[in-house]
Amino acid sequence: MRVAVLSIGDELLCGEVVDTNASHIAGRLFQAGGRVERHLTVPDDAEAIASALTELGARSDAVIVTGGLGPTPDDLTAEAAARAAGTKLELSSEALDHLERFAQRITGKLHPANRRQALLPKGCALIPNPLGTALGFVVRIGQADCFFMPGVPYEMERMLEDTVLPELTGRFEAGWQRVTLKLFGIAEAAIAELLEGAIPEGSPVQLAYCVKFPEIHLILRAEATDASILQQAAGELRQRLCAYLFAEDREEMDDRLALLLREKGLTLALAESCTGGMIAARITAVAGSSAYFLEGNVTYSNEAKTRMLQVPAPLIAEHGAVSAEVARAMAVGAREAAGSDLALSVTGIAGPDGGSLEKPVGTVYLALADQGSCRVERFNFQGDRDRVRSITCFTALDWLRRYLLTRKTTPGRG
Repeated sequence: MRVAVLSIGDELLCGEVVDTNASHIAGRLFQAGGRVERHLTVPDDAEAIASALTELGARSDAVIVTGGLGPTPDDLTAEAAARAAGTKLELSSEALDHLERFAQRITGKLHPANRRQALLPKGCALIPNPLGTALGFVVRIGQADCFFMPGVPYEMERMLEDTVLPELTGRFEAGWQRVTLKLFGIAEAAIAELLEGAIPEGSPVQLAYCVKFPEIHLILRAEATDASILQQAAGELRQRLCAYLFAEDREEMDDRLALLLREKGLTLALAESCTGGMIAARITAVAGSSAYFLEGNVTYSNEAKTRMLQVPAPLIAEHGAVSAEVARAMAVGAREAAGSDLALSVTGIAGPDGGSLEKPVGTVYLALADQGSCRVERFNFQGDRDRVRSITCFTALDWLRRYLLTRKTTPGRG
């Protein structure tokens, strides 16, 4: 089945809004067994929208459209859809009733401008919208069924799940399957070298590299009829890349850490300087993290390091805030203050200022303290402030993950 996606909006073409809708639709369609063959983006122009619909309708079996169903003059999608379908707009009593009931719950009265959202192509089927004013609709254009939904992401996602995907899923033939392997700490070129010959020429399994800094995702795809071959290929890649593989498919680094901390029965505290709480935010993004995460300290200034973590002021004066000695003292101090099993600290120079010949921008120290020891390591990261902070955060999480993999379960707690 040939499926296309059409995104509508000047804001998308001007770079003012990122088109997350197209990505979400493609991902959910693939999970359901289908695949998007084409994606177009057009401005808020009735002629451009109608032209795109006519073109896609001639080459597709289904077109999923988002955007341009609001109450303002630049919302021209319904008008363009009617033109492309060879029909006219008419007032939908069902859509108007929905608008009035929705307005009654929110403001008590329907604004006159919203009535234009009830003007829909004659004879169209409606797509319910439980979260917003604009109902979606389905019309036939060319040889394609065209599904129109609003551009508001959370409204579109609900309508996609409730109506569009159930309608399309039964039309997919063999369907597709996918395995995503998530890697950290290795470059693309090195991955390619390790995987040489892993997927034989002529294999039905497709392999794609996707960089999502600082992660690298390897995506394996195959038709459902080749599911066993897909799993064999994934197993081979796991063996070759096990040193860098931290998660698969929808699992994130945060999820993996949560699982390991629970399995080992350990508690954690943090002391952050250059990352400003980014690590704590990742840790606490997982529901139930209070079972193992005790506290986080953002000790940005030298005074805060001394006051909150008991880092001796003379130690900072002698070695500098960005040093192995201070990173160690931060981790030990955080562990003692929290009474945790583990404490992770980070101190560094994110830039763009503050670097020197001895400690250039990107210099970062990590320390991990447990009951009997404290490991410290220096890193030299490249990039601007955002990239240095991001890779510092992820490196700290991966550092903790690797430690937990080798740590025995605490007796009576795991």
